[in-house]
Amino acid sequence: MKRLFIVTIIALSNLLSCSENGDMPLDTPNANTTGLFTRTLSHDGITREYVLYVPDSYDGTSAVPLMLNFHGYGGIADQYLKYADMRPLADTENFILVYPQGTLLDGDPHWNAGLESDKNKSDVDDFGFVEALISEISSNYNIDLARVYSCGYSNGAFFTYALACYHSDKIAAIGSVAGTMMEETHNNCSPSHPTAMINIHGTADKSVPYGGEFEGLSSIGEVLAYWTSFNNTSTTPIVNSVDDSGMTIEHHSYTDGDNNTAVEHYKVIDGGHVWFDISYDGSNTSRLIWDFVSRYDIGGLR
Repeated sequence: MKRLFIVTIIALSNLLSCSENGDMPLDTPNANTTGLFTRTLSHDGITREYVLYVPDSYDGTSAVPLMLNFHGYGGIADQYLKYADMRPLADTENFILVYPQGTLLDGDPHWNAGLESDKNKSDVDDFGFVEALISEISSNYNIDLARVYSCGYSNGAFFTYALACYHSDKIAAIGSVAGTMMEETHNNCSPSHPTAMINIHGTADKSVPYGGEFEGLSSIGEVLAYWTSFNNTSTTPIVNSVDDSGMTIEHHSYTDGDNNTAVEHYKVIDGGHVWFDISYDGSNTSRLIWDFVSRYDIGGLR
């Protein structure tokens, strides 16, 4: 596991260095104002930070969805926002967007993606932090608590799976990019409701291998098998393949699950450990995730 996270730190650091540089000008707003802000929240004796984006379309008169997007190991929330930017979607689809900041582990931000055990990277209470974060945002903004979604990249995707497993009463549907389930999470996963899941992963990912070659990690096939079984979807996917600038993307769709849930997988042939800059039928990674999860609330298909 240590090898995995060291490699992931290097990979994410290299990717972030290629994205837009410079500090983002952030201010602290009054509740119900729109724009891009940083805020802090005290939880479990730690002052935590998160980046909040409230679109101009928000006026507080009706409840809107909330999307949580979690950075990878070693990530910085405001830099990750530029790398995995969902603000244009929030503008057009009218949802509130949050990029939480992980706490430091040996000098690098991380998400503690497992239940308390001696196998955990740390003992920080990230699950409690997310619950407190949802509570704080919903106390300041008119949030549809049946439509809280979570997605993440790498270690952030590990954490997203764990939220769906252990705190599914808060999360309607999830998305994973270049991430998987820890075997411990896989073995102890017990969601309280059918949970739609979209997974985007490259077959040449050396940090989180597609085949699960690193100790303690599930393969993408095992992840798909878990969620299709749990949701009771079709076992044989509908498969479609497209070419995007010479890159082959296979779309695997498992449908007809309980509460009309589905599981979708985008298999990026020879794709690496990135938040993918792809186009599938005109949709980029952020759009693919949003269009999928937004079909659901905590009760299933809307």
